[in-house]
Amino acid sequence: MKGLEIMKKALACILILVLILTGCTAPTEQKIDGVQIKLADNKITVDGNEITNDNSQAVYSANDIVFYLEGQDFKYGEGTKDDEHSQAEADAHTVVHITKPGRYVLSGKLSAGQIAVDLGENAETDPNAVVTLILNGVDITCTVAPAVIFYNVYECGNSDEETATKDVDTSKAGANVIIADGTENNINGSYVAKIYKSYELNENGTEVVDSKKLHKYDAAFYSKKTMNIDSGDKGNGILNIKAENEGLDSELHLTINGGIINITSGNDGINTNEDNVSVTTINGGTLNILCDGKTGEGDGIDSNGWLVINGGTLISQACATSGDAGIDSDKGIYINGGNIIASGNMLDKIAGGEQTYAVFSFASRQVSDSTYTLKNADGKVIGEYAPTNDFTYLLVASDKLTPGDYTFWQGDTQLSASSMSGMPQGERPQMSNGEQQKLPEGMERPEKPNGERPPMSNGERPEGFTPPEKPNGERPEMPEGMENMTPPNGMGGMMPNGETSTTFTIVKGGNQFANVSPATE
Repeated sequence: MKGLEIMKKALACILILVLILTGCTAPTEQKIDGVQIKLADNKITVDGNEITNDNSQAVYSANDIVFYLEGQDFKYGEGTKDDEHSQAEADAHTVVHITKPGRYVLSGKLSAGQIAVDLGENAETDPNAVVTLILNGVDITCTVAPAVIFYNVYECGNSDEETATKDVDTSKAGANVIIADGTENNINGSYVAKIYKSYELNENGTEVVDSKKLHKYDAAFYSKKTMNIDSGDKGNGILNIKAENEGLDSELHLTINGGIINITSGNDGINTNEDNVSVTTINGGTLNILCDGKTGEGDGIDSNGWLVINGGTLISQACATSGDAGIDSDKGIYINGGNIIASGNMLDKIAGGEQTYAVFSFASRQVSDSTYTLKNADGKVIGEYAPTNDFTYLLVASDKLTPGDYTFWQGDTQLSASSMSGMPQGERPQMSNGEQQKLPEGMERPEKPNGERPPMSNGERPEGFTPPEKPNGERPEMPEGMENMTPPNGMGGMMPNGETSTTFTIVKGGNQFANVSPATE
């Protein structure tokens, strides 16, 4: 499991600011209330009885997985050769269907299968249409689609953009997941490319000009409705997600309250999809997110609405070779608590919050073989950071980061920087003339219709664009036409405030430092 090896390396290298995993002793075995679903490749049981294929039952099995079928023409959907799968490959997957409200305890291993929750088309408006999946030592692999998916359950949220707010209550959500104490759970999944429900063709009938989707599920662990993820009382249950594309997705809101969640993903680690509406909320737990760059892009966390962090520990690494961020949000990021290490090659807007944070913008791309240490005026180590992906921006937040003077080190090398001003909190970086950066000829700034990531031409990058290589700690060469796109001092309209210094002065709230580089004699 290459992905898990990468994640284990990341966890070994990164020393977080505070010790979160207190009381990690495995609990005494205890019976967990709920319908017991024990998975196995040769036999699946439900409360001790072999599963049935009778679709009138609360739990039944079938070989009817949703996937992107190979050999279709352009009217079928939007996907690449890599997205296509044969009917035989799909038929090898067993789908465990859950059709009634309740608590379902999952254990065992399914090497080709899926858990699919669907309480019917009317469930969205029924407050009783609630399902809780309890992960009690389960291992599920799906090579053609999400390994776990919620289709139809109660939707407690509202998709109305005009009334949308970052303050959402998801406690009554119909999709709920609990990571049982003392267990390790593995979810390995692919994704389903866009399959058309309907479409309109151009005058010549050669191209789809407008379409509505029937299916499009990007993540290994996916919910079409608002979803909560929680832990047991001790909070020491582990959920490992390995994803070909995105890791953990919800089409509306996602709230994480606890558990240890490790995500290795080919694209965004976590994504909430509804434009200008969705809220990703982190209240607790430990999240380790690594975008491995398999798709050539990906944020650690990407919310198409708001991202609100109230607690817990978050280590989030964006793709090493793309202009993505460790944490990204279209409507604003609010940091109210918790311990955060986020790295990437883009800085997204921090709109507010109660927690003090610092952003370090490096003068050159940083390779993944160094440890960065922040020390207070007394020389005491406040935090150590060792991202495994290359990065340009490093954001840290912690209740240990209090006002005062600090020094910053790369290994044994002391670093210096300029403090920043000129960028109001919550604004995206702009060029010094107030305009957004212009892209080179042939590249357009894509929009995100209907919460979907804009497709590249034929699923590939635009002609003439080659992802930058990662030279040894140096800024990669830009493609022709992009040489002059670097914002002043690496941070858009933010201008250095004074000379460079080896003293990093932290004030309450947001702190930004540019041109971080080895101090000169």
